Amino acid sequence: MIEFESFTLENGLRVIFHKDVTTPMVAINTLYDVGARDESPDRTGFAHLFEHLMFSGSIHVPNFDTPLEQAGGNNNAFTTNDFTNYYDILPAQNIETALWLESDRMLSLAFTDKSLEVQRNVVIEEFKQNYLNQPYGDLWLELSPLAYKKHPYHWTTIGKSIDHIKNATMEEVKAFFDRYYHPGNAILSIAGNLELNQVKDLVNKWYADIPSRKKHIRNLPKEPVQNEFRTKTIVREVPSDLYVFAYKMPGRGKQGYYEADLISDILGHSKSSRLYKKLKKQEELVTDIDAYITGTIDDGLLVIMAYPDDHVSIEQVESSIWEELEKLKAKPIEEKELEKIINKMKTSKAFEEQGILNKSMILAFHELMGDANGINTETAKYEQVSIESIQKTAQDILHINNCSRLVIKSNEID
Repeated sequence: MIEFESFTLENGLRVIFHKDVTTPMVAINTLYDVGARDESPDRTGFAHLFEHLMFSGSIHVPNFDTPLEQAGGNNNAFTTNDFTNYYDILPAQNIETALWLESDRMLSLAFTDKSLEVQRNVVIEEFKQNYLNQPYGDLWLELSPLAYKKHPYHWTTIGKSIDHIKNATMEEVKAFFDRYYHPGNAILSIAGNLELNQVKDLVNKWYADIPSRKKHIRNLPKEPVQNEFRTKTIVREVPSDLYVFAYKMPGRGKQGYYEADLISDILGHSKSSRLYKKLKKQEELVTDIDAYITGTIDDGLLVIMAYPDDHVSIEQVESSIWEELEKLKAKPIEEKELEKIINKMKTSKAFEEQGILNKSMILAFHELMGDANGINTETAKYEQVSIESIQKTAQDILHINNCSRLVIKSNEID
């Protein structure tokens, strides 16, 4: 059980506090309720661009990193399809340095032609290096629009095109900031050896005067039910072929989500999983195979990735995978197998929740989902999964007309 307190400022900022007496450090986590799914289809990559712009300095502080480093701290950030997250870790006695910096850039981020150009170039270079010039780097650039046709998950956090960032105007950037970067659209999560009254006083001191703004009402296009098998083959300079099978599944917390997550563990994710034992150990069709879920808030994907052995065809791999999927759909799993998978999940969650940074991030995420106490109740939801609900969910999602297949063929010559 992770204990916490919560309160909300008049300007709408939600605050979560977890007291941890085991560490001299404090984690300051700021989650903004904006991700790639909130972007315009012709201006993608903005949420990720802002992840960089937020470190360009505010009107009052030209360099975000230097004061934090002088206070013994460090920081970072990441962008997802669903939200953007910033965090700072520093000695607890220097907490005000982080609160000063975070509140100041929330209130008065500096917008200059120079900072926009610098960060624009950084993002463009990242696009090239990580997505265009890396083996398998464009996997999600290809798979996302194959699996999604209407919902904005059909582009990745980096965006659909370099041109969207290259052509971004200062007016568009400022409008994006005004819409999403304000107290009413943020969750501040603090973990460390502090007292609640101390945290309340400090948060009010640094954030209470930031003007509130109306929270943007999200109205995203709903993804239609997939009723067809989709496939695409691309040829790339990669070490070996890669076969990717993606199945639509319920979004985070929806009915069937926890079953689908456990199904991915049953199928892949370890050397004792069904697909690994069959295709790798028994049939020697692949050099590696894995299964996982994207874990998105809206309808996500259960993904199977297979690296075939030399001279093994897509037909051989696909046939063997489908055999295992059909077994899962036709025959209920044994109680012992379900218990083993749930125990692995519980162990994994226990490790994930270690440390003040992870606790602060997970608390903020569950608050975004509607209740920070989800950090304490989610395990019970996995434990409530039954043999029957596993089989039903497998039948619902693991069928050919719910599958999007991406084949990446190597053009390397033997």
